[in-house]
Amino acid sequence: MSEWTGLLNVVDVEATCWDGAPPPGQMNEIIEIGVTVVDLATRTRVSKHGILVRPTRSTVSAFCTELTSLTQEQVDTGVTFDEACRLLVAEFAATERPWASWGDYDRKQFRSQCEITGVPYPFSSEHTNAKQVFAESYGLRRRPGMDGALRIADLPLEGTHHRGDDDAWNIGALVVDVLDRGGWRVTTVD
Repeated sequence: MSEWTGLLNVVDVEATCWDGAPPPGQMNEIIEIGVTVVDLATRTRVSKHGILVRPTRSTVSAFCTELTSLTQEQVDTGVTFDEACRLLVAEFAATERPWASWGDYDRKQFRSQCEITGVPYPFSSEHTNAKQVFAESYGLRRRPGMDGALRIADLPLEGTHHRGDDDAWNIGALVVDVLDRGGWRVTTVD
């Protein structure tokens, strides 16, 4: 039986982006937070969620819409970043559960945006860079993107790539794969 028990939050964010540098006065901001809850003991994905976040220091570019399919009109219906962080804590016990993301971008984006906005960081100190442990478990020298990792693990890409809820769901499948291979570990303790 696995030494890993309890629930894990798998998080994937989409942020405002441009084909090049941000326009003057704008910055990358989270516009969608995908969360998949994984039961570590049973090695199953138990739920999938998406939270749209309304940006306040940037707008959704045509490039961003092309990449994520998210429009300014859609994110305008979202909650504030502060509300999104409170939801993560209230509904997903984010300050208590370990969490994972594909790479370190999501963790760094949350850290940065929390510092800039003065919003309390919503996550526990136990973070796993799933991209890193996936590469280690397969003996890969290079860390593949999520879609490449799914191909390596012979898993289907479910949903729309570059949508937070779908990417978190797919990363959750890769987490289960790494758990089954015995390669899971916490990589970052803040």
